[in-house]
Amino acid sequence: MDILTNPAEWLKQMFLFTGVGMSAANLLTAAVLVTVVALLSYITNIVAKLVIRRVLHRLIKASRWEWDEIFMEKRVFLRLSHLAPALVILGMAQWALDDYPRWSEAVKGLSHVYMFAVGAFVLNSVLDSLHQIYLSRSVAGRRPIKGYIQLGKIMVAIIAMLFIAGVVFDRDVSSLVLGLGGMAAILMLVFQDTITGLVSSIQLTGNNMLKVGDWISIPSRGVDGDIIEMTLYTVKVQNFDKTVVTVPTNALMRESFQNWAAMAESGGRRIMRSLFIDMKSVKFVDAGLRERLYDIEILRPYIEKKEAEIEEYNKAHGINVSCPVNGRRMTNLGTFRAYIEAYLVMHPDINSDMIFMVRQMQPDERGLPLQLYAFSRRINWVQYEGVQANIFDHLLAVIGHFDLRVFQDPSGDDLKMLATQLKK
Repeated sequence: MDILTNPAEWLKQMFLFTGVGMSAANLLTAAVLVTVVALLSYITNIVAKLVIRRVLHRLIKASRWEWDEIFMEKRVFLRLSHLAPALVILGMAQWALDDYPRWSEAVKGLSHVYMFAVGAFVLNSVLDSLHQIYLSRSVAGRRPIKGYIQLGKIMVAIIAMLFIAGVVFDRDVSSLVLGLGGMAAILMLVFQDTITGLVSSIQLTGNNMLKVGDWISIPSRGVDGDIIEMTLYTVKVQNFDKTVVTVPTNALMRESFQNWAAMAESGGRRIMRSLFIDMKSVKFVDAGLRERLYDIEILRPYIEKKEAEIEEYNKAHGINVSCPVNGRRMTNLGTFRAYIEAYLVMHPDINSDMIFMVRQMQPDERGLPLQLYAFSRRINWVQYEGVQANIFDHLLAVIGHFDLRVFQDPSGDDLKMLATQLKK
């Protein structure tokens, strides 16, 4: 008997020749052959990894394509090399365990389970690679697909488990799938978050409601910052205080949120703030005040135009202007509004292409709100606050030049000064 043509039978005859029984010879033969198969599978694994690392990786690094390097970084080829020893074991199990058919079938089954598990890991690495390739494209910021990648991994895991269950229980996969129909209610309960998260993710990205980098606000959840990650289940937001808030994806469909992305894309950030004017300081512009205001260069065109318009109106209607109540007259508050508008037109950080106005709001116990409504060219938070502060610093400094006073509640010093005056 030649060892090359039938090594199993040759080993068995050798053990029988030493005087052992048939069962012992069969067992020893199987042990030797299993050891040989194990060594071959180990060597095959080492060789496959060496080929991938020494040959394939060098070819990939020398190529001009970027995709293959991403597949290499995600270890797709190295994980694929784990199939080599499994194929060796699967192909030689019958040969090594010919006298033990049950063991042979068990080893084949375990090999199939291992191969399905390796296949699932390889497919997950492929999905990670595809996601990385997608992130290098400009469209990735507008339409994130991480949720879909996660769903794909879940589907790969389910399919792999179905095939593994089919091997373990010796059942056809189609029968297992049909059997899952009766467990649909349980599966719906188990994967409820996954299903609702998937639907919400599709709606959010499909309708272009959110994307990574958007600034969103959800006051009820303490969210006010930029989106840093969108997944199947959650949306991660980094607040401006550098804390990270995780919001369930389906919660964004149930609750309202404010997305500031359109503001950033428009080229202007709104300024809407009021000065509270003491209504007792509002008056007509007299000769002395008119002379002081006329020295303000950006206000001269308004004063000249307004005076001509008022004079023409009063003459046309024969109004007795000796009484200040009759006819039309300029007021210090109206002139101040005109000054603010002229000031905003000349301000380099105010977007004059967008709406801006100075309006009076409903008076209340705090005085007359004079609201500035405009849009800053500076969208960055720090720069925006600086522009807004500089404008109101200037307005507070010049308001006294119009004989107007800013209203504020009396403080302890005010009451103390009043008490001192009363004592006198």
